[in-house]
Amino acid sequence: MAIEGFDYKGFAQAMSEQAVELVPKDLKDFEKEYIVKTLGNFTLLAGEALYNDESLNLTPDQAVFITQIIAEWSFHKSIDLVHSGILPQYWDSIMQKIAFTIFEVAKQAVIRKIPQEQLLQAVEHHVVKVYKQSIEELEQKGIINEEIKNLAESQSNIDAMAQQAQEEHAKMQREKAEESARIAEERQKKQEEARAQKKAQKQAASKAPSTPAHGITKKQLKLMSLALVLKILSQDKVTTILNKFDSNDSVTISQYMNMADLESQIDGDLVTDCIKEIKEFLPTKRKLTKENLMIAFKNLYATHPRESVEKVIKNERPLVKRFAAQAYDGEFGELPLKVAGVVTEYIEENI
Repeated sequence: MAIEGFDYKGFAQAMSEQAVELVPKDLKDFEKEYIVKTLGNFTLLAGEALYNDESLNLTPDQAVFITQIIAEWSFHKSIDLVHSGILPQYWDSIMQKIAFTIFEVAKQAVIRKIPQEQLLQAVEHHVVKVYKQSIEELEQKGIINEEIKNLAESQSNIDAMAQQAQEEHAKMQREKAEESARIAEERQKKQEEARAQKKAQKQAASKAPSTPAHGITKKQLKLMSLALVLKILSQDKVTTILNKFDSNDSVTISQYMNMADLESQIDGDLVTDCIKEIKEFLPTKRKLTKENLMIAFKNLYATHPRESVEKVIKNERPLVKRFAAQAYDGEFGELPLKVAGVVTEYIEENI
């Protein structure tokens, strides 16, 4: 019987709608239409073939997985062809070879229960191979020259999108940093105003600068000071810092963070002194190296099931999935270092 729960028509339509949003804006209208139409047609045909083939005994998830691979590669390679310099009348024959290859390789790999990372590697290998062979055939027939062949073979929309994702992530991080700086500046201004008011009210020899006020112990003052700092940090950094304390102190710090008038409870000069003492607890930015990224993944897999990591990147590109799978075995994959850093941070933030 057909695969119950597998709406291949709806899935193909959804993939086409996503392609409309992702297709490069600088292309001509007929090029954009070709990319979206090609993705939609191949996804629909593949989905229908899987849906009606009762001998495969596929689950809905397996059918979606295969058609999604076809959709993604159809999208990327059709963009590569548009940028290749090859005339449009030759695009369809190349894309048909690629789609058929993906369909057969992915289908057989799923049936044989080959691990997902190996399946993705096999698909990518055959896609690149068929794409290159098709271009070389055009050169051999005299349809294209060596210059166009070299241009076509150099195209890789997957790498271009990875670079774009890296740049967008960097921009987002800059905007976060600017916003944090603005908030910190405003908070500092308020603290300075409050400090000036308190100094005007102090008696010259009422207390030594390091003596806690209002019966607050030195430890309480440190926890309050840390709470002031944590209020302007992101939740993941807050969690990292609180994990360094025992449970009682963590609860106390959290309670101080929720106090609406915390700033008015302690003197700004005392806060500054305490912050200097507890500075060693603040997390530092991880240096971007292969070793550090592998350590980060080792910690991820040590504290979370592998399925949790795979769930976060379920809808990501094959290269990303393969990188995470190789990291599970302690191997650094083929992603550029900066892109690998973006992927690692994304998983850490979303798991």
